Amino acid sequence: MSPAPVLQQVYSEHRARMLAALIRVLGDFELAEDALQDACALALRKWGDIGPDDPVAWLLTAARNSAIDRLRRAQVSRDKLAQLAGQPGVVNTRTEFAEDSLLSMGDERLSLIFTCCHPALAPDARVALTLQAVAGLTAGQIARMFLVSEPTLAQRLVRAKRKIRDAGISLEVPADHLLPERLSGVLAVVYLIFTQGYTAAREQPEHHTLTQEAIRLGKLVATLMPGEAEALGLVALLLLQDSRAAARYSPAGDVILLADQDRSRWDRAGIAEAIGLLDRALCLGRAGLPGPYQLQAAIAALHAQAPTAGQTDWPRIAALYAELLAVAPSPVVALNHAVAVAMATGPDEGLALIDRIDGLDRYHLLHAARADLLRRLGRTAAAAAAYRRAHELAINPADRRFLARRLHDLDVQEFR
Repeated sequence: MSPAPVLQQVYSEHRARMLAALIRVLGDFELAEDALQDACALALRKWGDIGPDDPVAWLLTAARNSAIDRLRRAQVSRDKLAQLAGQPGVVNTRTEFAEDSLLSMGDERLSLIFTCCHPALAPDARVALTLQAVAGLTAGQIARMFLVSEPTLAQRLVRAKRKIRDAGISLEVPADHLLPERLSGVLAVVYLIFTQGYTAAREQPEHHTLTQEAIRLGKLVATLMPGEAEALGLVALLLLQDSRAAARYSPAGDVILLADQDRSRWDRAGIAEAIGLLDRALCLGRAGLPGPYQLQAAIAALHAQAPTAGQTDWPRIAALYAELLAVAPSPVVALNHAVAVAMATGPDEGLALIDRIDGLDRYHLLHAARADLLRRLGRTAAAAAAYRRAHELAINPADRRFLARRLHDLDVQEFR
């Protein structure tokens, strides 16, 4: 029997913790990754069928030794270059690491997540680095998910890792006074990963991987920071959104609106788990106002708990969106609030609110929502124009097909 299955299991379960421990000691993301890969290659040659008694400690020790060898070779090369240039070399050619600090690593994954989401890094780099370092995805997988070339994505990762090294960004959970802002950045990255998968074309095979990785990352943060209500709120929101995954598209890949979805296909276990997490979050945050993720989760919960579309509590949803607009104002939240108001009180009021929103002219959902309200008001020509604009801006093929059908239903023959 090959040692590969044993190594694969250990690497899959403990890779993030081992990588974090090595980065903390080495202060170099790339060196830590290379050293861990060297250790795995050595394990393939040295391990038997069941591996050593403590495979994690074995791999960390081997990685430590590999890192020392790499640094010594690099130092020798620098000394030789300095001699050739007639310059004095660096005297110290030994780099020692405290083995205790490596092997008593504890759970370093939280520190690794905060490092990957450091505000000094560009937002797209934070997402890519989190997916690679914490979730274990390859550069090729991430590149396909974000529709960029693999060399482009690889360069993005290299720049991020070198910035961490050169800027001396330490692998640690931020101090208490910095924690709220930094945690907000981490949660934003997790939500962005989920949104990228949730809104991807159904034909894109990796879209499900992104949503599941985001949920896993969110649960990891919530587990490691159990007192953070917004972390629980985010996980509840992701679970509630994901609970409808099986009902969002027809077998042909066409969009099915929330009101038309087969609710028997919703993941009731996921909904129940989310409601429990949301209740815990609201209890934790009872002293203050709920945060944005808790409010969004509460809105999603009202949708999930309505037995039918007609029994949805739209007045309560509109009120929650008004709270969200006060806590985290944005044009998209304003649009969602306007749609909820239209459902609660009528299309005229919703349309008036939409027409006051600035900054979303190139957002296809604004034009689609406006078109729907115009259609309900019987203003067919204006609705058709809004559907055309939405179709022009939509990228997802399923969205474009849906908008084309809406136009066809209006008997607008000139649409192609």
